[in-house]
Amino acid sequence: MRLETLSVFPEVFSPYLNASIMGRAQKANIFEFYTHDLRDWTHDRHRTVDDAPFGGGQGMLMKPAPIFEAVREISNQADVKPYVVFFSPVGRSYSQVIAQEFAQKERILFVCGRYEGMDERVYELADDVISMGDYVLTGGELPALTVIDSVVRLLPGALGDEMSSQDESFSDDGLLEYAQYTRPANFEGREVPSVLLSGDHGAVAVWRRHSALARTYAWRPDLLENAQLTDEDRAYLAALNQQSGDEDE
Repeated sequence: MRLETLSVFPEVFSPYLNASIMGRAQKANIFEFYTHDLRDWTHDRHRTVDDAPFGGGQGMLMKPAPIFEAVREISNQADVKPYVVFFSPVGRSYSQVIAQEFAQKERILFVCGRYEGMDERVYELADDVISMGDYVLTGGELPALTVIDSVVRLLPGALGDEMSSQDESFSDDGLLEYAQYTRPANFEGREVPSVLLSGDHGAVAVWRRHSALARTYAWRPDLLENAQLTDEDRAYLAALNQQSGDEDE
């Protein structure tokens, strides 16, 4: 997989993507990463990428010309055209489902905005527009890093253990991941659930499923609406709901 960014601050990507899992995945040729400086597609001595908005208003907007020129030229730098992704509050809300979609692409180019935003005309270059949530960031570099991290960990071999990316929150069944514990078994009087020490794999599997359901019920009940639930799961959730109601009385 080939992942690329277009940014006015290309230097921010390497420290993170050269470290830990991302760095090992690059060395193992699981993915390739290229970053492009948008200012390389400017033609004035100040390398200007922004200008004042028509109609007035606060801040500066990114000009369309450098972005159009850059995306067109970058698109021709490999045999496969990139899937071009922009970031904007108007886009699809990013999720694990979209990460799985992106992990199937051969090449993705993330266009990172700055300042007050981009000239509206550049969005015609986009194959996809993504929103990272209802908040404001300084630029698109952090969203791009977030998406790259979430996509790379889904690529075969990136995590070492092929089951690691499957046995996580939001994977497959749509629930939060079950609670996890490590040594010591007793920390300042806080004991690990005894079933996890029992060696009974069947009982552990049941406990983990109930833990995932309980954590989702408590922390992210909105996820339950679209989660893949069995009749046993629904019965367990009904019991949790009844218990919660009894405690409120």
